[in-house]
Amino acid sequence: MKRHAVSVDIDIDLGHALQVARQAAARAGELILQYFGGEFAVDAKADESPVTAADRGAERVIRETLLASFPQHAIYGEEEGHSGDSPYLWLVDPLDGTKSFIRKNPVFAVLIALSFRGEIILGLAHAPAYGQTAWATRGGGAFVDGHKVQVAKTKELRQAALSTGNLKTLARSPAWLRFADLIGLLNRLRGYGDFLHYHMLAAGQLDIVLESDVNILDIAPFVILIREAGGVFTDLRGNEIDLNTSSVLAAANHTLHAAVTQQLAFA
Repeated sequence: MKRHAVSVDIDIDLGHALQVARQAAARAGELILQYFGGEFAVDAKADESPVTAADRGAERVIRETLLASFPQHAIYGEEEGHSGDSPYLWLVDPLDGTKSFIRKNPVFAVLIALSFRGEIILGLAHAPAYGQTAWATRGGGAFVDGHKVQVAKTKELRQAALSTGNLKTLARSPAWLRFADLIGLLNRLRGYGDFLHYHMLAAGQLDIVLESDVNILDIAPFVILIREAGGVFTDLRGNEIDLNTSSVLAAANHTLHAAVTQQLAFA
């Protein structure tokens, strides 16, 4: 059964919260750039994903900045886990795209989002090496580098450009062959990945983003970014995004979203 978000009343100044989030991301970005391009140790986490001193240091900076202004809020971070007990939960991936960072590829970003009782109400993605920052607040629109953005008006798959991220789970599923058929219906297939294709979708430069292997910290800011830009953001089955989400189907409009959902035919 599909589940959809229900807007909830909040008692926080989202403008102030965004300002604090931007300060946190900027501080983290400055720290990350001190490491970028240089030599640093790479460790493996329990899931075998890489982690560096830049990841750890950036999360500490973000936590310090957020808690200085919002000491009662909870935080769920990629490196230090969950702390605090509050209906307000900050979702933090201090360095999304660590593999790119390690290989001196500038497509990585600091991701910060704020949820209230399960609804994401603020999102920020700051890519310090790439030189791009995007943000959105509930009811406040979506912005990339200070310019208000809106999704494209594309309505037909034959005109649509789709970008993919991680697809391992999809590749092992019966839907893989249906995805191959979907590719044949599209205008273009690309794989920009990480923050980049979500920024491009919000700005009307892509029409669909599809990923089968993510966690909430990878995507939290983009949920509100795409929705505030006028798009649709669910998992691959059309379900609402929550802390357990592991896939993404984001599209410029309900027509494209429905067409992809129908083509993939997940149960």
